[in-house]
Amino acid sequence: MPVPEWVPIRDDLRGFEPYGAPQIPDVINLNVNENPYPPSAQVAADIAEAVRQAAAGLNRYPDREARELRTALAAYLGHDLTGDRVWAANGSNEVMLQILQAFGGPGRTALSFAPTYSMYPEYARDTHTRWVTGIREQDFTIDVDRALALIETEQPDVVLLTSPNNPTGTALPLEAIRAVAESAKGVVVVDEAYAEFRREGTPTALEVLDEFPRLMVSRTMSKAFALAGGRLGYVAADAAMIDALRIVRLPYHLSAVTQAVALAALAHSDELLAKVDELRVSRDELAAWLKGEGFEVADSDANFVLFGRFDDRHAIWQGLVDRGVLIRETGPEGWLRVSVGTPAEMQVFYSSLQEVTR
Repeated sequence: MPVPEWVPIRDDLRGFEPYGAPQIPDVINLNVNENPYPPSAQVAADIAEAVRQAAAGLNRYPDREARELRTALAAYLGHDLTGDRVWAANGSNEVMLQILQAFGGPGRTALSFAPTYSMYPEYARDTHTRWVTGIREQDFTIDVDRALALIETEQPDVVLLTSPNNPTGTALPLEAIRAVAESAKGVVVVDEAYAEFRREGTPTALEVLDEFPRLMVSRTMSKAFALAGGRLGYVAADAAMIDALRIVRLPYHLSAVTQAVALAALAHSDELLAKVDELRVSRDELAAWLKGEGFEVADSDANFVLFGRFDDRHAIWQGLVDRGVLIRETGPEGWLRVSVGTPAEMQVFYSSLQEVTR
């Protein structure tokens, strides 16, 4: 519910409700792009042991710079990155908020291309950053010439590019990222939360990171690492850009427990990422099945698929919920988004969608 009138909230926040996807008990959750496979018993045990060891020192503040974790994340990313070029926070949401705190703010502008992640304008709102959106093409790609014209007109201080994009799954070619980075006078952020799921041959912006000192590439451990409950996001950039984020971060923002959990998960990266290939195959099978059923499907390099179009998408969403399947009512009007689940979960989704739409 909206905040009552008697609560003295900021005027620009009045009327808003907290962000959040529906959480419904006892359903198959295919709505928030989680990895459906939990860590193995051995990985869980090693994480628990890491937490136990961290617990013995919880009377002390954690390493506020998270040096060991940042070095491990740099090693995972490769591309000759070092720990001073990586920053970590409580999910990529906090990373993005810190970026807008450092490089946005009153009198400054952030720009992105819709439809895209619905939290971006909220980061802008919360940091008093002017928000501008360009429009993606019908196939959800970005027309580079139109994008550059908008950047020239608006002169944004921050450009947010999402690749693969949420909620459409659309990836960007390196040529588009290069063109935007060359044109923009401010910071260009490429949000790669779903990068590990991209199809073979789809590039990462890390490949051009050294070409542009104001380019930043963000990632998360929530998706491919099956660590959504661990809340660990991170960003790679020039060391000077990382230092700018350190100015706005809260003291000791990353707990000793969070750092221990993330380090233990990174030590098992091969095992945790082993399911990624399987999820890619399942995603492609899901897209093919939806097309075979006559739906319009957006090409996806993520672990979800956007499909439509529906005259009343809420009725389809509700019909699936009634059958114990929760997907996401998000993105352009008439479209729905479904995350990739286990084979058993997908079979229930397939049969339920057929029942609802026939």
